[in-house]
Amino acid sequence: MSRDSGSAPVALTAALRDLAAAATRTADALEADIARAASMIGDTVRAGGTLFFCGNGGSAADAQHVAAEYVVRYQRARRACAAVALTTDTSILTATGNDMGFEQAFARQVEALARPGDLLVIHSTSGRSPNVLAAARAARAKGVAVLAFTAGDGGPLRALADHAVVVPVARTDRAQELHLCIEHAICELVERDL
Repeated sequence: MSRDSGSAPVALTAALRDLAAAATRTADALEADIARAASMIGDTVRAGGTLFFCGNGGSAADAQHVAAEYVVRYQRARRACAAVALTTDTSILTATGNDMGFEQAFARQVEALARPGDLLVIHSTSGRSPNVLAAARAARAKGVAVLAFTAGDGGPLRALADHAVVVPVARTDRAQELHLCIEHAICELVERDL
């Protein structure tokens, strides 16, 4: 960045103000939806169930990030919580993609690992990715609850989930930032009860 780029600081602070405004809109519009998501996650953890996370691209990174918060810790020392990011095993992902098609990358793992009492948490800003839709269907077939974090209109995923937190933004990056912020807040709340 050159020293004479006076508009850069304005653009940078405008991005932060845009995120803050989106977070405020989300908090105002989705308080009850976020509370229900927190209850679903908290109930699963307290009952000894496993949280399974999945998503694509940046949402895959968020899935891995949040799973790590539950297994290791977020803000305080406490017992480990069972959480698995279905995005991390390259052997399973590539074998499934090669043998069955990428659409089955998460569904096959749900079929193998998830049990009633567990919770599948899907990150999808569009709610339209075939592999997360297949994962939701696989979870429902096994009697596993589905929680979705999505944006816009929620896509077809909204109807497949037991509950969806649909953030009121159109930008993918803002949706991912808000999903992670919400899930950090939920994790902090869950930790207080452990």
